[in-house]
Amino acid sequence: MFDLPVVTAKERKAATRFRNDLLDEGFEMAQYSVYMRWCSGKEKVEAVCRRIEKKVPATGQVTLLSFTDRQYENIVSFDGRRRERRKNPDQFVLF
Repeated sequence: MFDLPVVTAKERKAATRFRNDLLDEGFEMAQYSVYMRWCSGKEKVEAVCRRIEKKVPATGQVTLLSFTDRQYENIVSFDGRRRERRKNPDQFVLF
């Protein structure tokens, strides 16, 4: 999740570039400044964090959170008055 300044044209361009970088990394938008991505393990999380760190704009705040499978499944969301539970995405194994 992030909070980036967008007052000047330069800041807006940097924020847009960062959002596009997140999409290129396989993230999907959960809310305007909250993106999420499934990672298969702690090593993958660390690798993604290192790549994102290189793309963080010079100003603003970016926070990366990681959840275990169990924690993710326990997230409860509301869409209007309808309660939704999250399901872990299907994993693909290539060999």
